[in-house]
Amino acid sequence: MRGLRHLTGACGLLCAAWGAWLLARQPEPWRIAAWLGGAVVVHDGLLAPLVLAVGALAAAGGARPRGVPRAALIVAGSLTLIALPPLLRPGPVANPTVLPLDYPRGWLLAVAALALFTAGYAALRALRRRVGRRT
Repeated sequence: MRGLRHLTGACGLLCAAWGAWLLARQPEPWRIAAWLGGAVVVHDGLLAPLVLAVGALAAAGGARPRGVPRAALIVAGSLTLIALPPLLRPGPVANPTVLPLDYPRGWLLAVAALALFTAGYAALRALRRRVGRRT
C-alpha cells in the first residue's frame, strides 16, 4: 500500500511539473495563473461555504443528506458556478458564435435531470428498505 501511495504522489508531482512547464510556455502565463487562482478562490470562498451552509440548514431542519443526495447537492452547486458566466451575461453578444446555445435552458435541464436521478434513487432505496422489512 505504501508503494502505491508513493507512485500516486510521484504521478501527481509529474503532472504538476508538466502543467507548470506548459504554463511557462504560454505568451502571458500570469493571466492563466490569475484565472486558476480565481477558480481556487471561487471554490474555497464560495462553493465550499455554500455547500457547508446548505448541509447545516438541512441538518438543522432534521434532514441528514448522505451519499447520493449530498453528492447531488455538490454537483448542482458546481454546475451552477460553472454556468454563472453565460447565465449572467448582460444580453446579446457582438459575436453570436461566442455563446451560441441556450445556456439557461441547458443548466435547468442538467439540474432537473440531477434532481430526477436523485429522487429516483431515494425512492428505490426506500422501496428496498420497505420490502426488506416485510420479509
